[in-house]
Amino acid sequence: MAYAPLNPMDLYDVRSMLSEDEQMVQDSVARLVDDKIIPVIQKHFENHTFPRDLVGEIAALGLFGSSIEGYGCAGMNAVSYGVICQELERGDSGIRSFVSVQSSLCMYPIYTYGSEEQKQKYLPRMATGELIGCFGLTEPHGGSDPANMKTHAKRRGTDWVINGSKMWITNAPIADLCVVWAMTDEGVRGFIVERGTKGLATPEIENKFSLRASATGALFFEDVVVPAENMLPGSVCGLKAPLSCLTQARYGISWGVIGAAQACLAQLIDYTKDRVLFGRPLAANQAIQIRLAEMARKITNAQLMSLQLGRLKDAGKMTPSQVSLAKWNNCRAAIEVARDARDMLGGAGISAEYVPIRHALNLESVITYEGTETIHQLTIGRELTGVNAF
Repeated sequence: MAYAPLNPMDLYDVRSMLSEDEQMVQDSVARLVDDKIIPVIQKHFENHTFPRDLVGEIAALGLFGSSIEGYGCAGMNAVSYGVICQELERGDSGIRSFVSVQSSLCMYPIYTYGSEEQKQKYLPRMATGELIGCFGLTEPHGGSDPANMKTHAKRRGTDWVINGSKMWITNAPIADLCVVWAMTDEGVRGFIVERGTKGLATPEIENKFSLRASATGALFFEDVVVPAENMLPGSVCGLKAPLSCLTQARYGISWGVIGAAQACLAQLIDYTKDRVLFGRPLAANQAIQIRLAEMARKITNAQLMSLQLGRLKDAGKMTPSQVSLAKWNNCRAAIEVARDARDMLGGAGISAEYVPIRHALNLESVITYEGTETIHQLTIGRELTGVNAF
């Protein structure tokens, strides 16, 4: 029996497991990445600039808040959001991070914990990209321990006054609003702080060697007065609310990094076929084929894990521990693929003309943010033993 050649980027034909609508979403985002993002992203990475002019293109496809029903959002399912992240990160982790923050870390908490007035005021304009958001949880000293939060909000009459700082905040330098988490006498609460509020500063972090096409900054709050109507009324659950936002973002990351790994493998396959050493293509060497096969194995495992995770999410059965396993496994797989691809390119591997070095550098951040690898390992350990080792 003759078999048709397999797609090197999809050996288990995961695409055939997608619905027609999910395939249409993947195709439309893939075209955006191929036509608009890939031609410009290398220069933006080199120049440490965010491609702001792409915001309208991204919004036009309904990619901001894609899983939200109403308020000008597309109302797609979780698997569609997953393939959106996968295709965007095939272009660059910085672009996927931008969309993840806008959707999962800003629009999601407003939709889930905000008042109807807040939803009407912000979500439609965020869906069109008119308003850009950032998510202020991580602090300079806190990192993986958000309960050690120093930023605080105190009541002053009907208003709140916020003091403190946040660090490593994606979109901070360009954000029109910040979804900020601060300690109050009642526990951690969420607030919407708009740009231009007195006492708010959003300086950019310079000299990054990762996510260079992403705008990353800090948030400083010096007696920032926030009206009562800008407090998220449903965020009265301590850390449960901000951690639920991170679960949404981690889900998208588990898909996104697959795209980065696919981009590295695709370029490497072409390179090994074209590069001739000792009278034959690199691809004709057993050592090369074994390493390529190992990359494909890791990508296939990640694809199947994320697809099942998406189906669980759409069925309302996904748990944070399942997200941790996928984030841990898929980020580890992607960064190993990118690093090995960089090595197999030889001297060319350190050139930005080839994508693996850019993806490898980006993935150094992705494997760290939204929970380090160790945090996710300990989450699974707790799930297995019932004992908290944090």
